[in-house]
Amino acid sequence: MGWSACNAARHPVGAAVSEARIVFEPDGKYASMRIPALALTPKQTLLAFCEGRIGNASDWADMNLILRRSTDGGKTWSGITVLDTSRQSPVGNPTPIVDDRGVVHLLYQKDYKDAFYIRSEDDGITWSAPVNITAVYDQFKPGYNWKVLAPGPGHGIQLQSGRLLAAVWLADSRKLAPRRSHSPSCVATIYSDDYGATWHRGAIVADSSALIPNPNESQPVELSDRRVLLSIRNPSPARRRAFAESPDGATTWTPIRYAEELFDPTCMASIVSVPSWRPQGKPALVFVNPDSRAIEKHPRANLTASVSLDDGKTWQLRRVLDSGPSGYSDMAAGKDGTIYCLYETNTGNNKGFNYSLVLKTFNTQWLKKITRNN
Repeated sequence: MGWSACNAARHPVGAAVSEARIVFEPDGKYASMRIPALALTPKQTLLAFCEGRIGNASDWADMNLILRRSTDGGKTWSGITVLDTSRQSPVGNPTPIVDDRGVVHLLYQKDYKDAFYIRSEDDGITWSAPVNITAVYDQFKPGYNWKVLAPGPGHGIQLQSGRLLAAVWLADSRKLAPRRSHSPSCVATIYSDDYGATWHRGAIVADSSALIPNPNESQPVELSDRRVLLSIRNPSPARRRAFAESPDGATTWTPIRYAEELFDPTCMASIVSVPSWRPQGKPALVFVNPDSRAIEKHPRANLTASVSLDDGKTWQLRRVLDSGPSGYSDMAAGKDGTIYCLYETNTGNNKGFNYSLVLKTFNTQWLKKITRNN
């Protein structure tokens, strides 16, 4: 049963809704739960993915790629399913894509040098055997000699054309030992036009430069005219979110531009289209990241939802989801305007992260109460 039906008695039609529930917490096996990804299937099943890091929170820790399922809008969750049992360190960067047939496609990496693909045709209950698709990333090497690869993280999308699309980042590491560094880096996309049977490289969107040093973890969204907008993490002194646009998500990317309204403390962020909310005739876009512009030293904190009503040209509305420590996030939007946001936060007593993942559920009625930016 879907979230809307389960909550109909508690939340009158049109009521503003905002709820939070813990999905993953550190336990005796996992020292930290990091790198969230979220998918919502046509049957309204929520699939929450992350890296269960063993021993410590390091990007290079031993880890499992893990999943929990919810069929009641995130109120209750299944036990943890380990999706890749190789225990190769690390295994992560989950990047799910749900297609129009209800198939869930999942991209991920191992040891930041090999890329894999699996799929589920039963809402995440069972999964295909992993297929190594590193050869797709190797297509970048003649022009960009990468030593590190990773998809996403966070969801990819299916375009109205049927194309499956995911952002990827690559690093031509200058430091190789004891671990390869993640810089300098570039951002690109990979795509499939045959429901995941074959994958192909897109054009490089942005390479390290003075304008946008070390672009990496990015996420696409389709606009009202079928163009693709790519939201790009970057450590630029501008401290603003970077964007580029493409007519098909793979070619002819525009030059990078910064969104002045969107502060970026150099952190992965999530973006989603809400087709049911069209106050200006176009689906609203919701962008979530730690907006710490008003906090000293700009930590990862104050998770905030910002809204664009004009295909990402301007971002004039925002509302705080969690004023405490917060990091990576991923979102999924339901047809009824319900938005689900899975994000890193602290559920312990300490002030910093204990790297738990919480699901925040809210709707467009709640977002309509957002205050305008100054």
